[in-house]
Amino acid sequence: MAAAYQTASALREFDDLPDSAHVRLPVVQALFACSDETVRRRVKAGQIPAPRKLGPRLTAWRVGDLRAALRAVTGAAA
Repeated sequence: MAAAYQTASALREFDDLPDSAHVRLPVVQALFACSDETVRRRVKAGQIPAPRKLGPRLTAWRVGDLRAALRAVTGAAA
């Protein structure tokens, strides 16, 4: 339950996060409305930016990269 709350909180505050912030896989899944496997396939296809390895067991996506990918998907102006 705590993970779901953190994901919901991160989504609510996504627009307020700096571009240099990082988010984990559940937030990316929610942003792109897809499963973890679909996120991985889209990363491999170049449709979603690759995550960054922040530690031996920590992988996250940079918010600025995700915003750019969302703009490309929606066709919104920068």
